[in-house]
Amino acid sequence: MSIDWNAWNQGIIEEFRANGGKVGGNFEGAEMVIVHTTGAKTGAERLNPLVPLIEDGRIYVIASKGGAPDSPDWYYNMKAHPRVTVEHLTETFDADAVEIEDEAERSRLYDLQVTRFASFGDYVKLTDRRIPVLELVRA
Repeated sequence: MSIDWNAWNQGIIEEFRANGGKVGGNFEGAEMVIVHTTGAKTGAERLNPLVPLIEDGRIYVIASKGGAPDSPDWYYNMKAHPRVTVEHLTETFDADAVEIEDEAERSRLYDLQVTRFASFGDYVKLTDRRIPVLELVRA
């Protein structure tokens, strides 16, 4: 059975917006953000519901793609067009996506996300690639 990821994401986005940034199902209890990116190739707006790591008011997103061999499209979009719009709870703001280059800090943040959501620990075991971590810095 093939999943229509666009329809699945759209359902999450609608639930997020209808419930002040909260969703249920697989994401029950998880804080979420919707990140608006600009397509690297198309220039079209893309909406990406993501489970961020929030630490001391700073928002990080992890380009795990469930442990796939390549990074998610939104990562490439952020690299091409780092200015994004973030929906968090009931607030919307512009931010700049900045990749965490320092390996010790990237690992610390990734490990912290694993303590909050164990599935991120599985993703790192499924791929040989270095999974990027990006901070969404308020513009």
